[in-house]
Amino acid sequence: MKVENPKDLFVMLLSDVRRATERTNAIFAELGELAQQPEIKEALEARVFVSKRTLEKIDEAFRLIGEKPMELSGRLQEVFVEDFKRELAELKSPAVRHLFILSKAIHLTHLRIGEFVALIAAADLTGHYGVGVLIESCLADKLAFVERTKRLLRRLAEIKLAAKVGA
Repeated sequence: MKVENPKDLFVMLLSDVRRATERTNAIFAELGELAQQPEIKEALEARVFVSKRTLEKIDEAFRLIGEKPMELSGRLQEVFVEDFKRELAELKSPAVRHLFILSKAIHLTHLRIGEFVALIAAADLTGHYGVGVLIESCLADKLAFVERTKRLLRRLAEIKLAAKVGA
């Protein structure tokens, strides 16, 4: 698609975020399957649940602007998963594997955060303030996930440290 004006760019960005959100859901589901610790698995499953609501909000945004998602190609998520699986296979310690899984979840979420920030600006630029509200609520979910995951990482580190000190 040829991008000739702010609305075209907005539709392109929104389409890309929709596609990336679908792929990210699949990635988090895979991460959850690889996590052996119940609290990590639960956090990732909750992220998938919230992301499904994100897709609903993005679809509502398309409805509000009277557009359909564009077909876009993108390999960022596929490369991320390939690298993740290769690197994870090299880690033998369960504690290190859990830290790695959570750090990659945060990394992927930060990529999404950047996309949502740009999308909010594009919504404002094109005068779609209601769509901006939907997108900002998606951004809030991403920020909450990062904060909760940071707390979980800290807690896991504290448990590991306490075990070392106690030994």
